Amino acid sequence: MLTLKGDDAMTAVTEAKEWVRMERLSKVYPNGTTAVKEVDLSIREGEFLCFVGPSGCGKSTIFKMITGLSNPTGGKLTVMGTTANEARKRSDTAFVFQDHTLLPWSSVIDNVMLPLALRGVSRKERQQEAERVLAMVGLQDHMRSMPRELSGGMKMRASIARALVAKPKLLLMDEPFGALDEITRQTLQLELLSLWRQDPEMTILFVTHNVFEAVFLSTRIAVMTPRPGKIDDVIDVPVPFPRDETFRSTPEFGRIVHSVSMTLKH
Repeated sequence: MLTLKGDDAMTAVTEAKEWVRMERLSKVYPNGTTAVKEVDLSIREGEFLCFVGPSGCGKSTIFKMITGLSNPTGGKLTVMGTTANEARKRSDTAFVFQDHTLLPWSSVIDNVMLPLALRGVSRKERQQEAERVLAMVGLQDHMRSMPRELSGGMKMRASIARALVAKPKLLLMDEPFGALDEITRQTLQLELLSLWRQDPEMTILFVTHNVFEAVFLSTRIAVMTPRPGKIDDVIDVPVPFPRDETFRSTPEFGRIVHSVSMTLKH
């Protein structure tokens, strides 16, 4: 299987499986508000695709439709070869929200084990998996802590671990770092890229209002128009992985940031 995660794999996107397909996808709410209008987009397996656009342009609405939390009112949506609802039933998708959404009365490890508990996985197995992903996100020493005892960055790490514990093939992240300070944000960006590159089957869709974050993380960037949301342009980020902090100061980084910013302004 071809992915986009190696140094020489950036050209392989057209050969990878089509993981999400939107054809004239639309969403009109009962009050008459058109949130998304006739979106056409194809997302390949192994991509890290960021959505950027003004507030209220339908980015979160698209994510809710992909995860089966909201149904389209027009067009066609295919997720991993089936419907969004069927993909959700198979536990092939996971969602990380801007807020960590941890249960305040449960320990970190109990929060992370929750998706597996809901699937009926034995306690021994779900504890092993929870310990594995908590070590991946650097929280192995805080497994018994309560959410109130964690910093903002640690809470987000725990939320990411909870999403990863079920080994999703499609991970959707709706502005997960928006409330964090810049130092913590950039640290988690690097950690997220590292986690993504460790799993060749995982595709990440990521919403952000931060153009710099989008360029640093993604293989492609979907730029959306104001409501009703449409895809105005899809911009490639043809820079190989792994990426580190030096990428942020390169002319190529500045060029892509300028291109995305001008598209948004237009």
